[in-house]
Amino acid sequence: MTTGSVVIPVYNSAEILPELIARLEPVLARELGWFEVILVNDGSRDRSWAVIEELAARHDWVTGIDLMRNYGQHNALLCGIRAARGELTITLDDDLQHRPEDIPELLARLDPATDVVYGTAEEEQHGLLRDAASQLTKLAMERTMGAETARMVSAFRVFRTRLRDAFAGAHGGIPVDVLLTWGTTRFSATPIRHERRRAGVSNYTFRKLVRHGLNMVTGFSVLPLRLASLLALIFTLFGFGALVWVVGRTLVEGVAVPGFAMIASLVAILSGVQLLSLGILGEYVARIHLRLMDSPPYTVRTTVSHRK
Repeated sequence: MTTGSVVIPVYNSAEILPELIARLEPVLARELGWFEVILVNDGSRDRSWAVIEELAARHDWVTGIDLMRNYGQHNALLCGIRAARGELTITLDDDLQHRPEDIPELLARLDPATDVVYGTAEEEQHGLLRDAASQLTKLAMERTMGAETARMVSAFRVFRTRLRDAFAGAHGGIPVDVLLTWGTTRFSATPIRHERRRAGVSNYTFRKLVRHGLNMVTGFSVLPLRLASLLALIFTLFGFGALVWVVGRTLVEGVAVPGFAMIASLVAILSGVQLLSLGILGEYVARIHLRLMDSPPYTVRTTVSHRK
């Protein structure tokens, strides 16, 4: 039978982890010949790491990785994926909104013509603002992944582990879904039920999701630069037209065009476009600077595993 690794980034989920592992065990034992669960503690502030150590001591198929600080979900996920030893890698969130019992549905869709299968929620169990931010993120990802694939995207996914060879040199900060497109175009999805979080509050706030969406647009697309160029062209033509009108009326009628308010408004609009364009350029320059710093995507403090 197939071997598989389940990778779960963990942040402040000490209350949920025991139930998550208890529900994963029978599913994985039934569906996979060999399996492991990799829990990556992403700088949790609660007892998450202590709970992970207890679970690893109790189950030899549980491995815990403790990061030095909070590096973000995508970097923690990248760490776990690089540590995976199974033929397949399964990822899901730590809050039980993704049901372990749905893993067989994803595995069933992973046929020879497919490399990645997403478990796409039939109806997401978030608030209005969180749902809006999630849609913004997917719209941003359409520019990178293509519209059809972006609509499928979910943190609940199964893919062939060998795909990680395509992004072996990735320096982090890049969403896993984008990294997967570096290795394949064969994506699929299956609808699943999305549960409400069992305990605590979501660690992905509206602000974080909006920031993630903006990072996607500016990090993996030149669309903002092209929009800035288009705006500059439009307002340059508008300003030139206004100049022709003013000069023409002065020559024809012999009077200057009145309207200081209009002129001030035009100056304000053009200045705003210039500052917006500079801001977009600054965002790209900042990203170049961060990439040149070559900082590691994560640093591991310790690893715990009792597998022989």
